[in-house]
Amino acid sequence: MIKVTFLGTGTSQGIPVIGSTHPVCLSTDPKDKRLRVSILVQWEDVNLVVDCGPDFRQQMLRKNLQHLNGILFTHEHADHSAGMDDIRPFFFRQGAISVFGSKRVMDNFAWRFDYIFSNDNKYPGAPSVSVQTVSPEHPFAFKGKTIIPIEVMHDQLPVLGYRIDDFCYLTDVKTISAHEQKKLKNLDVLVLNCLRKEEHPNHLNLEEALDLIEKLKPQRCYLTHISHLLGFHEEVSAELPPNVFLAYDTLSINSQ
Repeated sequence: MIKVTFLGTGTSQGIPVIGSTHPVCLSTDPKDKRLRVSILVQWEDVNLVVDCGPDFRQQMLRKNLQHLNGILFTHEHADHSAGMDDIRPFFFRQGAISVFGSKRVMDNFAWRFDYIFSNDNKYPGAPSVSVQTVSPEHPFAFKGKTIIPIEVMHDQLPVLGYRIDDFCYLTDVKTISAHEQKKLKNLDVLVLNCLRKEEHPNHLNLEEALDLIEKLKPQRCYLTHISHLLGFHEEVSAELPPNVFLAYDTLSINSQ
């Protein structure tokens, strides 16, 4: 059994969008207020975060997380990685934080966050990381669980999703190859991005997400990486099939 908490369910700008007068951005429903996308996966005493975006500090404070065992990175875009500096409080208490991602992503971080990833003339206040390069060809073990990376395409950019037991987290998906879809059989819970109702070149829209869910047939699916253009949480929720739900910030679920 694992517990999953949605730390953020918004797209790259979050909801509300700065300066926007769109009705969803003006909503008073807390489920329409979305930080940048991330989840916390927990089992036993393990805390594992997927992605570390610009709202990471706020998410950690809201969750009151006391320790962090590692971070799985899907890709290098800022809404998934710009919170890297805020791992410092965990580092000061625990030492180096394990970070997992593709070679391309780790190389990008070594350039963008050289003061964290380099050991040369390290500033005393900078955190350190233990880099673990992963690929979709090789499942890996972490704290008693086997984690299966799944490669999806974000337009032309490969992105990694992750399966742990019968739970799988996929974000920034536009397409998934037939080979990678074979890793998604017999899921209890699938988390999948769904940006808006209109088609988008890099992300699944609602129609595409529902078609993929129907093909993969998870027991339950939670939609995330949501734009204000998808609509109000309550109204969209009423339109969904019985096993499909809109995730919202702070929602916690259990998965086998």
